Amino acid sequence: MAPYESEDSTTAGEAGDLRAGRRKAARYVVPVAVVGIAAATIGLVPAIADSGDPDLPDITAQQLIEKIAKSDVEQLSGTFKITTDLGLPDLGGLGAGFASGAMASGSGDGSSADPSAKLTELASGTHTLRLAVDGDDKQKLSLLENASEYSLIHNGKDIWGYDSKSNEVFHGTADEAEADKGKGKGKPEEVPATPKEFTEEALKAVDDTTSVTVDGTAQVAGRDAYRLVIKPKQSGSTVGAISVAVDAETGMPLKFTLTPSSGGAAVIDAGFTQVSFARPAASTFDFTPPKGATVTEEGELDKAAREHGGAKSEDELGKGLEKEFGGPLTGGALGKGTEGGPEVIGEGWNSVAVFDTGGEGVPSGSEIGGDMGGFLDSLGDKVTGKFGSGTVFKTRLINALVTDDGKVYVGAVTKDALVKAADSGK
Repeated sequence: MAPYESEDSTTAGEAGDLRAGRRKAARYVVPVAVVGIAAATIGLVPAIADSGDPDLPDITAQQLIEKIAKSDVEQLSGTFKITTDLGLPDLGGLGAGFASGAMASGSGDGSSADPSAKLTELASGTHTLRLAVDGDDKQKLSLLENASEYSLIHNGKDIWGYDSKSNEVFHGTADEAEADKGKGKGKPEEVPATPKEFTEEALKAVDDTTSVTVDGTAQVAGRDAYRLVIKPKQSGSTVGAISVAVDAETGMPLKFTLTPSSGGAAVIDAGFTQVSFARPAASTFDFTPPKGATVTEEGELDKAAREHGGAKSEDELGKGLEKEFGGPLTGGALGKGTEGGPEVIGEGWNSVAVFDTGGEGVPSGSEIGGDMGGFLDSLGDKVTGKFGSGTVFKTRLINALVTDDGKVYVGAVTKDALVKAADSGK
């Protein structure tokens, strides 16, 4: 099964575990770009754990995956670090412009407490976070900065975001999030941020394109753990390996590391430095806006965006996208795949999603000029093939080929694999 296909193929045990661990507020935690990095296809290759430190009983890869699926940790608190390195060039002065633009379009008034804007910072660099969980209805995630802190709190039906640096507060409700989901507005219920969530994404699909083994033991945050290693069997993938440290007692992933096939530093390295499975104090999830804080309600963000010239409604935004793509946002407009999704070429780790914008390709940096033109040129390589010509935009993991006639091929594959996929589509 390809990484771009439905997650419905999860085994019954895994699906039950995934449902039990879902948190209503977690949809705000990390950018979509990071979510896609962790989604991989897995085939079970049983292997016995090597001896190591600590000395733990032997376990097969399949038994360890079953242990992860059965993990029922509902209370925990701890500190973990996330390092993300996609290998993007230095944006220089463009960085501030992109960030402010995302703020303005995502939150209307540029509120620094809006979770969808604030936590895009996790897409690059190294960040320290504190996490507390007490069941499905109480979670707190805090992003620690040099002299400030950003906290996202879910307590019952309330969702709060607080930026201590600007003294700004965001307020929404879990009921509103569920209502949006029911109306088909496309807001994801959950995206991964912790090692457990990254691992669940990687275990949602299984086939024979992947090698999965147990490679010794380790200690993470003072806990004994098994080390699960996942590697693609195919050539052409930009993924080198995924390593997961799994708590020997609870089955909860404590550390997730994804290294690229090109070598060097990890693309994602997320792991606990301290963790406790005791129930957090109830007061951990209490929040009252501080005196003098600016409070923005979730509905006000959409209103502000409309007043600043944005789409009048999400329905109108959808219609605008349909017009841009030349038709309804279904398989017919995006490709020849299933309704609502792109066409997929290849299988497993070499899967490439195909989108047809119905328009022209991306202009070259020389055509645009200035800093933006230089930035595009630093990302893109001109390529040709049976498909015609186009530009490959590259990172250390996710690459995309934009053809001159407006087709887009994207996947966790090399430049050569993208060109091959585009050629096969002709």
